[in-house]
Amino acid sequence: MTNEDFKIESGSERFRMMDNMYNVLKDGLILCKLIDDLLPTGLKLDFTRKAFQETKMQAFASARERERIAIFLNKAMEYGVPESCTFQTDYLYEKTNLVQVCTCIRALGIEAQSHPSYTGPIIWPKKAEENKRKFSNDQLNAGQQVISLQYGTNRGASQAGMNFGKQRMIID
Repeated sequence: MTNEDFKIESGSERFRMMDNMYNVLKDGLILCKLIDDLLPTGLKLDFTRKAFQETKMQAFASARERERIAIFLNKAMEYGVPESCTFQTDYLYEKTNLVQVCTCIRALGIEAQSHPSYTGPIIWPKKAEENKRKFSNDQLNAGQQVISLQYGTNRGASQAGMNFGKQRMIID
């Protein structure tokens, strides 16, 4: 989607793949380029902002990386990703919950595919659509006649046969 060239390490080791994902996404730049490609013209990101400029001071670099992640999250919610599917900046930056980061990216992909302007690959599940149904009063009343076994039954309920613990022995 972004036409960015980044190294993807292959392997079956889960932790190595997580580290690779973390290293690619940690600075937030690729995430911002991804959301920018999806946004309509009026909502595009301004890559001349200070958050996207290079700096040699480590403290500023860290703050700008966090800011880029926050920009991605805000734009993702503007795009239509539910807040419950987003993540906190520290989840990615400090590598504490990469599963939630994946959940957010997946939700963004699902949301993007549902927009008519999307022209990228279809790799995510289809977004659920509303399917309202209209029932007549006769149909609704017919449902009242059915006795559901979900409620259970108390037929034959007694405590016969219930015993636990040691029996009381009475000896003469």
